[in-house]
Amino acid sequence: MAAARMNINCSIQSSLSCLLKPSSFFNFKTTHFKNRLYFPQNHFISSKRLMLCTCSSNSNNNSNFQNGEKTEPFVITTPLYYVNAPPHMGSAYTTIAADAIARFQRLLGKRVIFITGTDEHGEKIATAASACGSSPSEHCDVISQAYKILWKDLDIAYDKFIRTTDPKHEAIVKEFYSRVLAKDDIYQDYYEGLYCVNCEEYKDEKELLENKCCPIHLKPCVLRKEDNYFFALSKYQKSLEETLAQNPDFIQPSYRLNEVQSWIKSGLRDFSISRAAVDWGIPVPNDSKQTIYVWFDALLGYISALLEDKEQPTLQSAVSSGWPASVHLIGKDILRFHAVYWPAMLMSAGLSLPKMVFGHGFLTKDGMKMGKSLGNTIEPNELVHKFGPDAVRYFFLRQVEFGNDGDYSEDRFINIVNAHLANTIGNLLNRTLGLLKKNCQSTLVADSTIAAEGKDFKDAVEKLVEKARIHYENLSLSSACEAVLEIGNAGNLYMDKHEPWSLFKKGGAASEAAAKDLVIILEAMRIIAIALSPVTPSLCRRVYAQLGYSEDQFNNLNWSETKWGGLKAGQVMAQPKPVFARIEQIKETENGGDTAKEVVKKKEKKHQVQGVVKA
Repeated sequence: MAAARMNINCSIQSSLSCLLKPSSFFNFKTTHFKNRLYFPQNHFISSKRLMLCTCSSNSNNNSNFQNGEKTEPFVITTPLYYVNAPPHMGSAYTTIAADAIARFQRLLGKRVIFITGTDEHGEKIATAASACGSSPSEHCDVISQAYKILWKDLDIAYDKFIRTTDPKHEAIVKEFYSRVLAKDDIYQDYYEGLYCVNCEEYKDEKELLENKCCPIHLKPCVLRKEDNYFFALSKYQKSLEETLAQNPDFIQPSYRLNEVQSWIKSGLRDFSISRAAVDWGIPVPNDSKQTIYVWFDALLGYISALLEDKEQPTLQSAVSSGWPASVHLIGKDILRFHAVYWPAMLMSAGLSLPKMVFGHGFLTKDGMKMGKSLGNTIEPNELVHKFGPDAVRYFFLRQVEFGNDGDYSEDRFINIVNAHLANTIGNLLNRTLGLLKKNCQSTLVADSTIAAEGKDFKDAVEKLVEKARIHYENLSLSSACEAVLEIGNAGNLYMDKHEPWSLFKKGGAASEAAAKDLVIILEAMRIIAIALSPVTPSLCRRVYAQLGYSEDQFNNLNWSETKWGGLKAGQVMAQPKPVFARIEQIKETENGGDTAKEVVKKKEKKHQVQGVVKA
């Protein structure tokens, strides 16, 4: 297995070195219409809802049945990532957030379907492959595998990974196209305009910079004229306006709704859904000279991913396996495609709309926009191999208010992770278990419920757990992390106030009180291990193991177990060992010679954390 992975990594590294800069920024384009050519209607296939059981990579993806009835799944998706270049930190951020939300929903007992994957068609893919001397198919295989490896390294527990080159996906796209065609919502026309190859779209001249340069890629657009097939987006303007008015929670965060409503109010234009000059794509049904536009193709991955491996690839079977999605998690740069194009396409095909589209912000580094030309990109592979998955996941979910832009700096990263994970959580657990081993043979002297009688600490923890639950449900991931960390802060304050190490020395009743204090702290640690597990699953697994629980017990946890009272008298804790080592920082000496290793020891107040610099 190790040898196989090494070969894959070598293949990836050799192939990735010549790839183009990733880009995923798209905007509306201007279209010029001539004569509409409508096609004869095809048979419109109706779909019925039928919930099918899906397999999850997480064993507590349970509660498929309640009172003998199949339950509606919680379906969460990331974008299908474009494979013109290797994974970047923006892609990793979206996927980490989606994974945390999926893990929380599993803790609630929901049947979760977490979908991610890769978008593998289009001119840009063919160009990137050619630059590397490989075929588009070989190129897609390499980059898609790079995503899977990174997701494994980041502890991403997805349920479905869809590639738009999968035959089952192509079948779904063609059937969907035929449905829309049957509604007279597709027609043939020609377009002439300025085309950005990197964006893979036509640009309105008024949005271009000097010398007709794309404002995103800063490269000149080229004049193109071609016959295309168009989707009648304008036909759905009123329906979209009504949908947003009646379902204001459809677009989140709420301030993104204003952006979408503004776009629609300015007037929707039909858009091209085929390309005559692009060979690497799904052929348009009944017209092999054209391929389906990459966005019309990729958006359907959210539906084709729902198909079981050996299932007949039809829209009916895919939709009945879990559609509509509960949450589409995306970057704000592709909001229009998900909040305008996609709902209109679904309306045309007679399918339900997703329940929510959540557009999060961008990441910056040291307060500056990232770019390869500036040499300030954040490489997710490098970050996770240097600091580990828990540190990476925690920093970005805790320090970036979900929905807003957020900033990364290595110093802040190290300070926050050391203060929160190594000190507040790791050190509290280690010193408590050390005292328990020394004075109680690592055995609990009382039930945690009895130990906490008459203590305000128990009530404070229960309130913070409920606070965290509400924040998770509202996708306020940073606030959820903060609430859980406050349990650790309260535990440290309790320990410092009661000084059990001193009470043990007094013996008698004081020693008995100290032993109960340790039970109280360890019960708080047990609750932290559950409540923070959506964010830092590996760390919380180690914490749970230190409390004497098995891997299976951790994998089958439920949020209801955050209720106080889990630890019982007589339970034996594991031998204390650090669950999260402090991150050490390597700094060069003044003369530029050998490096000196220094542990970062910048102190932070226990209850005041330096906020992230917003871009």
